[in-house]
Amino acid sequence: MIEHLLTKYSTRFVSRHLILAIDIAVVIVAFFIACTLRFNLEISAVNWSLYKYYLLVLLATRIIFFFYFRSYTGIVRHTSIADTSLIFKAITTSSLLTMIISVALSRTTDNNLFYIPISILSIEYFISLFLMIASRLLVKNIYKTLIVNAPGEKVNVLIYGAGELGILIKNTLLRNRHKKYNILGFIDDNPSLSFKSLEGVVVYSESDAVHQFIEGHNPEDIEVILAINDIKPQRKNQIIERFLKQDIIVKVAPSIYDKLGDYQLKTEEIRNIRIEDLLERDPIQIDNQNISRQLAGRVALVTGAAGSIGSEIIRQLIRFQPKTLILLDQSESGLYDLDNELKQQFKKYLGDGTRVILQVADATDEIRMRHIFSQYHPNFVFHAAAYKHVPLMEDHPYEAIKVNVFGTKILADLAVETGVNKFVMISTDKAVNPTNVMGATKRLAELYVQSLNNRFPTSTRFITTRFGNVLGSNGSVVPLFQKQIQAGGPITVTHPDVIRYFMTIPEACQLVLEAGSMGKGGEIFVFDMGEPVRIADLAQKMIKLSGLRLEKDIQITYTGLRPGEKLYEELLSDKERTVATYHPKIQIAKVYSSPFTEITATLQDLRKALREGDKALMVTHLKTIVPEFISNNSMYEELDGLELS
Repeated sequence: MIEHLLTKYSTRFVSRHLILAIDIAVVIVAFFIACTLRFNLEISAVNWSLYKYYLLVLLATRIIFFFYFRSYTGIVRHTSIADTSLIFKAITTSSLLTMIISVALSRTTDNNLFYIPISILSIEYFISLFLMIASRLLVKNIYKTLIVNAPGEKVNVLIYGAGELGILIKNTLLRNRHKKYNILGFIDDNPSLSFKSLEGVVVYSESDAVHQFIEGHNPEDIEVILAINDIKPQRKNQIIERFLKQDIIVKVAPSIYDKLGDYQLKTEEIRNIRIEDLLERDPIQIDNQNISRQLAGRVALVTGAAGSIGSEIIRQLIRFQPKTLILLDQSESGLYDLDNELKQQFKKYLGDGTRVILQVADATDEIRMRHIFSQYHPNFVFHAAAYKHVPLMEDHPYEAIKVNVFGTKILADLAVETGVNKFVMISTDKAVNPTNVMGATKRLAELYVQSLNNRFPTSTRFITTRFGNVLGSNGSVVPLFQKQIQAGGPITVTHPDVIRYFMTIPEACQLVLEAGSMGKGGEIFVFDMGEPVRIADLAQKMIKLSGLRLEKDIQITYTGLRPGEKLYEELLSDKERTVATYHPKIQIAKVYSSPFTEITATLQDLRKALREGDKALMVTHLKTIVPEFISNNSMYEELDGLELS
């Protein structure tokens, strides 16, 4: 019965006019009580024919300040300190004004009839203040008690953080009309807060909370919400990892430091922890002024603009206000979606500022590329267009060589020809000691742009950036696992010992821009990717973050290494070493480079092999040009060590 009534009326609120009427009634009752107390409970001693005018004066000032402070507009069941503060201001101000009016009139007219006894006003003040605040808190607590004790499923919550954000989350959850939350307690690292009460909720240390609510209990019944505004990524990961091991669902709230004004948190903004949160590192500091000096008012061309990396480079480039941004990709749908996004989210940078030009084009079409370069004369080229899927490219070496090698060659040659200032190529850790066609083609592209830089040292400066996997990129493991989890599994992992380096897309693109701005030409910049991650561990964490249980709700199956795949990736080959830069996350790889004439001749032979259409011949040429290319788990393993006749 109670649950039915609460469900029926939970979305209905008492009219503010009714609350105002009740407040006026409280003032009247308080005035009568004050008069009675003032005359020692002898009602007949009160001159009501005079005191009724005193009451009218008091009511008039009260109502004026009720309207001014809007003290009657709060939702009673959600009364907060802010609401009680408004009541205090309205009652105090109106009482003071009434006293001032009373004293002023009695003195200026020398008539004591205008004088309202201060004792009555004082007694009425405290009674009104008490009754108004107490009545609201009583209603709030009755409603809260009925909600908590009402039958039905509840969500037990521990809030990690007893600060401003934690209190905001507690109040937000208790206001939720569609889901019942039972706040078990706050968790806080401050030992002085342990076992103290905050707004009626007990604060625990982490170990005490785990012992009291988690150990020996059903973990499915509890959620932990992380509510700390300023927390180091390492500490954040420690907290999340501890609760994940206990199979506890962990959620996170947005930082209220990013919000302006009287921010009202919504329950929907409290989201599940994502795998990106676990791999989060300290924010990257980049030299924005240096990047802005180079890019502001210039023309930048981004190839592969509709892809994960290309589109994020554009989002970051646009903030530096280049004169023109050319978005080049052969995916018309991807470009269309990106253009709409930029128009909605970056309005202040567009229009009179940056001009965005879409170019639906194939980077391997030399005639089309020549037209674009001659028409727009880009100052900077960010070359992100590439084929990157290892197993697919293992089966399609023609496309890998055509796009990754000769597509890069076309763009790099045009950059020299048209006087581009800087050409930044996005490479991959798979180019290091490549075991697959894709990695070998990217290594060959690295070799070619380096040879161009050495050949034309006073012309375009060619810069290469090399990093590992990026979270959430198209075709990467994280979106694949997410789809498999949503489908109920199984999650497919190639091998239990496969490890990879990961970086978020914004993080990688920030470093690309920084490396591009610091590059003098000919460098291969290697990024600090942090600690490698076992893919099997990643899958298990994603299962737990989804609120599922390994083996019981979803399975992990091992499918074996794919063609060309290796257990671990490297950022440097055995023959390479690094030189530090001024940025702690960027180093320069000291690698060998081929003379321009030599590599140009070998590329001519490779182009002939493409015309033949023979996969084995293409890959053999590739192995000759990139001698460290040793196939792994691939049909091309038999070609290792062969020499072209």
